[in-house]
Formats: sequence, C-alpha cells, structure tokens
Amino acid sequence: MTTAGKLNYHFDQVGSYLRPKNLKEAREQYADGEITADALREVQQTEIKKLVTKQVEAGLLAVTDGEFNRSWWHLDFLGQLGGFEFYDQADSYKFHGEKTRSTNVRINGKVHANLDHPFFKDFQYLKSIVPDGVEPKQTIPSPSLIINRDHRSDLWSKYYDTWEAFLDDLAQAYHDTLQHFYDLGARYIQLDDTTWAYLISQLNASAENPEQHAQFVKTAEDDVYVINKALAGLPDDLKLSTHICRGNFKSTYLFEGGYEPVAKYLGQLNYDAFFLEYDNDRSGDFEPLTTIYNGRDNVEIVLGLLTSKSADLENVDDVVARINEAARFVPKKQLALSTQCGFSSTEEGNILTIPDQWRKLDLIKRIADAELA
Repeated sequence: MTTAGKLNYHFDQVGSYLRPKNLKEAREQYADGEITADALREVQQTEIKKLVTKQVEAGLLAVTDGEFNRSWWHLDFLGQLGGFEFYDQADSYKFHGEKTRSTNVRINGKVHANLDHPFFKDFQYLKSIVPDGVEPKQTIPSPSLIINRDHRSDLWSKYYDTWEAFLDDLAQAYHDTLQHFYDLGARYIQLDDTTWAYLISQLNASAENPEQHAQFVKTAEDDVYVINKALAGLPDDLKLSTHICRGNFKSTYLFEGGYEPVAKYLGQLNYDAFFLEYDNDRSGDFEPLTTIYNGRDNVEIVLGLLTSKSADLENVDDVVARINEAARFVPKKQLALSTQCGFSSTEEGNILTIPDQWRKLDLIKRIADAELA
C-alpha cells in the first residue's frame, strides 16, 4: 500500500490553526441566527484562502484548511458519518485545568460512509485554491475514536448481532470515505487519534489488575484491526499518516506517559507516517521508536519536538540534540519535524497569538532545513 517516494515532507504540520477574530465572530453570529450558512461559508472560505497563502509562504509543501470549517477536530466528522448522531452528554471532557463543551456523538444505526458528508465539499474548495507544487492535506479523526471511547459504541448491540460485524462496518465506512477523498483528488490524508494516549494511561493504570488490563489490550487489538482493514486496498499513491495526540484544548492536555505500552500496536499499523508528540517529559523517551518504526523503510516518523501550546520558542541546540537522539532509533532520513499538535484542535484555540504561530513554524522550518533536508 505504501511507497517510499511519497514521504518527502521533512517540515510538516499537524493541521489546525488559530481562528482569526472575524471567523470566530461569524460562527457566533451564525449560532445566534444573525447570519446565514452561506454568509458563514463565505467568511470561512475567505480566511482559508488567506491561511493557504500563509502556509505556502511558511514553506509548507502540504497545507490544510486549518480546520476553519469545524468547531471540533473530531466531532464534526464523526457526528455526520453514516450511523451516528450528535447529542448533549451529561458532562464534558475534563482537561488539566479546563473543561470543554458537552457535545458528543453516539451510534444510531448501521454504520456506513456518508458520501454527502460536508468534509468532501470542504476538501474540494481547499484543492481548488492550492497552488501548483503544493499538496492539499485532509485531516479526519481515526475510527478508533469510536471503539470503546466516550460511550460512542455502547449501543452497538441495538444494531448488530456481533461486535465483529460492527467493527467490520466501521472499517468499511472509513475505507469508503478515504477512497472517496482520493477520487476527489486527495493524495495526503491524516487520521488524528487520541486513543493511543488514552490506552497508554489505561494500560499503565491497570497493570496490577489482569482482568481490567485485558480489556484495554482487547481495545488496542480491535483498533489495529479496524484501522488496517480501513486502509487495506487503497491506492498506492495515497499517503496516509496518523497523529498520536495526548489532548489539546486551550493549551491543556488529557493524557500522559511514554509510548512503550502501545508501541507494538503502533508498529503494526499500516500508515506511511506517524506524528508523535515529544514536546515535554510527559511523552517519555525515544526508545519505543524502534518498535513503532518496526524496520519499515517506507515509514516516516514526524517528531513533535516543538510545542503548539506556548508562544515560547525552543532552543535550537536543544531541538537538534533531540533529533540526533531520536536518530539512534530511526534512520535520520526517515525523520521529519513538526509541532506536537495543531494550534487549535477546537475553535477556542491554544493560548498564543497568530503571529506566535507563524514564528513557531518558521523556527521548525529552519531547523528541518538544516538538519533533515
């Protein structure tokens, strides 16, 4: 499914960007019934066009729409996938020091691709404004966000006779979705995923409880099964990456712990590239990279060594030293550099300014050009 020739972005970015003030205001006006959906879309597309220009000027060879058409990095997609609906849950996600809104998603029927999903039109607009020589990059949440996560699959038995049948439909829905993006011209799609960080936390916490631990191992195995089944048989020139995220809301986080508990599962996933968070001590050391990379010379490891949660610029020598440390476990030619996460996983955004965001990317490019080109 993968070819080494696709992996040429030693300077890359996870996907989301800080929303400009007028976009936030337009979304509020739309929510209050003060402007139409068409008026909101016009503001979104105007700002996306500006953002694409800024990304190209920053030297990125793959650009996104900044997720400017979304409120959440994940729920806007999942809630409009066939067989799911939005609902208001009793409580919200509890980040360290912050709480999110209480929107969530649950299953309400047989799972299938929604070929009228608004993300397809969003991609077509992005593709139409990207200049020659630059690739439009599409981001969506991983199917693992459905499997035993936040009650999204609790009601599966209302619609399926077996758990395996549910997993197979979920995988097929994603496969068909990815294929449709390809048919519309997508050649680079990233599946964002907080599940592995969640499982790091749970596998560590359940280490002394064999029965509970086995449940989380089963979830990890199911995630590998669904993801690989979804990716199987897609065109060879479709580049597929994943971003392993520990949570990103107003510069806070959800999970912590090194990659060792899940490395063997990540090493089985048939992605072309892995965006891995390594911006602080919560991320652990680089040793699990050997298992994640798994000797696959067609796989790129994108090191998230610089934080998107703070405007502070990292010390260049420190970043270079960490790249060289990572190169002990993965060939340097297979490494790339990025922030550890996007700048605005939800529309609220992290605690830094838009100029701060571009200064951070400029630093990443300068280091990547010097060390990884």
